[in-house]
Amino acid sequence: MAGKLNSKLKLLYIRDILIKYTDEQHVLNAAEIEEKLRNIYGLECERKSIYNDIDVLMDYGMDIIKARTPKHGYFLASGDYQLPELRLLLDAVQSAKFITYSKTKELLAKLEAETSIHQAGLLKQQVYIENRNKSKNEAIYRVIDGLDTAIKAGKKVRVEYTRRRIDEKFAAVKETRTHILSPYALIWADDHYYLVANNEKYDNLMHLRLDRITKMEILDKKVRWMNEVSPYRDRFDAADYAAKHFNMFSGKLESVELKCENGVLEPMLDRFGDRVNTRAFDEDHFLLRTEVAINKGVATWIMQFGSQVTVVFPTELKNMVKDLALEVVRNYDDPAENAKPDGGNKNE
Repeated sequence: MAGKLNSKLKLLYIRDILIKYTDEQHVLNAAEIEEKLRNIYGLECERKSIYNDIDVLMDYGMDIIKARTPKHGYFLASGDYQLPELRLLLDAVQSAKFITYSKTKELLAKLEAETSIHQAGLLKQQVYIENRNKSKNEAIYRVIDGLDTAIKAGKKVRVEYTRRRIDEKFAAVKETRTHILSPYALIWADDHYYLVANNEKYDNLMHLRLDRITKMEILDKKVRWMNEVSPYRDRFDAADYAAKHFNMFSGKLESVELKCENGVLEPMLDRFGDRVNTRAFDEDHFLLRTEVAINKGVATWIMQFGSQVTVVFPTELKNMVKDLALEVVRNYDDPAENAKPDGGNKNE
């Protein structure tokens, strides 16, 4: 019985050896595979059986190449992930602020295990997480898993949501509130992970950062129909929602027209997509029309372009941008420059 079990395990161990120790620059022949089976897994086998096992793995679909130069042997040409794919995933995990430092290290180790130890060493040379701004909420995995379960089941949730505020002593303190929500979707936007939901006290959508949810409980209550609280009917369109809600601020959706210098076409298309409505205004400008949530987030986003972008309509957004600009100017005014020696104003 033990021999049969070892024979079955041997096939899996050879697969692991090829994944972990081989790539195009690192080839193992049958003798070296036999040695690793003995030293690592304590399995004795005939070398001939290794050839048969490799054939079985190739029939199974593993991309195993028989090398001829610079030496005879085998290597795994491609696994579940190609190296550029792992690079992208590693960078995403490193940059995600909502993943804690310890969870980041765990995920990186799992991703590195998807390639050979030689290529994993190259990947590790480009991993820098020590000085990154990371969440301290170690419950993030449970929160994500619980919310995902609730969304699929169409159930409401009770969450405890913690934010920081300045108290009367001008110190940063944490404030926790409890919300009963109908959860609809999880969105990664603007470098954070959000829950889009409806608070049962209101008739609109709201979003909460997952790293600020410290506790979550699934309730035996059906969620509100999405079309009661949003413009979406059959399904929630995460891409559409993120494009229209700048910096994930809430607000009423309205049609907006912007007059833009030709030089900002790329960032406009990056934000709104290639199919956004644009037309020529003059030789130096174009008009862009789309639908966004009117709020401070979109006004702040427009301000970063300075005189290159002007709001044509609606008036509410025009005034919002104008007020923000005036507020910035006032913050930089020097009272000493505008005051007489006796305390009066120079222009009086």
